[in-house]
Amino acid sequence: MTIKTSTEDMLHVFQWKNGDKEWSPFSDAEMDRRQNEMRAHLAAQDIDAAVFTSYHGICYYSGFLYCYFGRKFGFVLTADSATTVTAGIDGGQPWRRSHGDNVIYSDWRRDNFFTALKSLIPSCAKRVGIEFDHVSLDFRRHLGEAFPGVEFVDVADASMWMRTIKSGEEIALIREGTRICNVGARAVMDALHEGTPEYEVAIASTNAMIREIGKSFPFVELMDTWTWFQSGIMTDGAHNPVTNKRVARGDICSLNCFPMIFGYYTAIERTLFCEEASDAHLDLWEKNCAVMKAGSDMIGPGQSCSQIALALNDMYRSWDLLQYRSFGYGHSFGVLSHYYGREAGVELREDVDTVLKPGMVVSMEPMIMIPEGKPGAGGYREHDIFVITEDGAENITNFPYGPEEMIIRRT
Repeated sequence: MTIKTSTEDMLHVFQWKNGDKEWSPFSDAEMDRRQNEMRAHLAAQDIDAAVFTSYHGICYYSGFLYCYFGRKFGFVLTADSATTVTAGIDGGQPWRRSHGDNVIYSDWRRDNFFTALKSLIPSCAKRVGIEFDHVSLDFRRHLGEAFPGVEFVDVADASMWMRTIKSGEEIALIREGTRICNVGARAVMDALHEGTPEYEVAIASTNAMIREIGKSFPFVELMDTWTWFQSGIMTDGAHNPVTNKRVARGDICSLNCFPMIFGYYTAIERTLFCEEASDAHLDLWEKNCAVMKAGSDMIGPGQSCSQIALALNDMYRSWDLLQYRSFGYGHSFGVLSHYYGREAGVELREDVDTVLKPGMVVSMEPMIMIPEGKPGAGGYREHDIFVITEDGAENITNFPYGPEEMIIRRT
């Protein structure tokens, strides 16, 4: 298609099928399954079409992961079509990545995104699904103005529950992600030396994972893989950023390796020490490892998230450490990252009563944080990923933790 360049003739909505569809780790049958499962939900709820706008929603149903940068993106699903709606700045890449069709809107007029939606949603539509947990009040107002008389209903919750049960193809990709996590963890252990800045350790790990991802797939977009490496007081938060602090002898350290592959995030997290650990540190570390082992043994079908959390609370309570626990004991995995996505229905917390089922993928990651000034100060956290099976759970991380192997000695 030829695109005119003068302002008055600029097309507002167009297609730009530049190149062929790219390789994906997911088969057409897998992507059709996801879309058809949502179509069945729409039909059962008398919903005429759905508009997904979140990173995870669009990626899960289309395979395309967008870069927001102040623009709107969407995925419109109807009974007989599946179309990503993307900004002109991204060229033909969304078409190549989408399982389905793609339309592009120009930014030469403010409401062109909604013009694109109107071209895809049947004019007779009365009920349209949107993601209530992602649509802002301002965006909701614009939708109402673009589609007067349409009732907007939530599809985010239903979509979340669909995503919690992974297909065989998803589990295969997650398994590959955990393998690459271990590459990053080994790189941290190799780079950790007294006097080394945190960022240098993180760079070594991230680069090792990126290279491993790059050589592991016929085609892959290399984006958003990262490492958090913290030392000393910086270990008190699970998501504290990397700094230029230099690692000191006796420092408690935390590795957090996160490869991102086709929108799927995996993780490994470990407590380490540089050269030596005090007796107080060793005592707390061993107790947290005991919680890690007990929690890992509890994961399996039929266990509820809250039951696991309450039982592990009792362990911390017996050592007078419960007040130092900083967050839940684990969460689901899939299409999510540090800046998007969550399957909040499967988190190992006291207020989540979801029962674990085969096909779910969850982490076990107990953490306690002892404040500065107290013996053994610092944050202790271990993290493995488990696939729930029919009769148990498979640990797909399989990486050592604890004092025997994670005190990194160079002298």
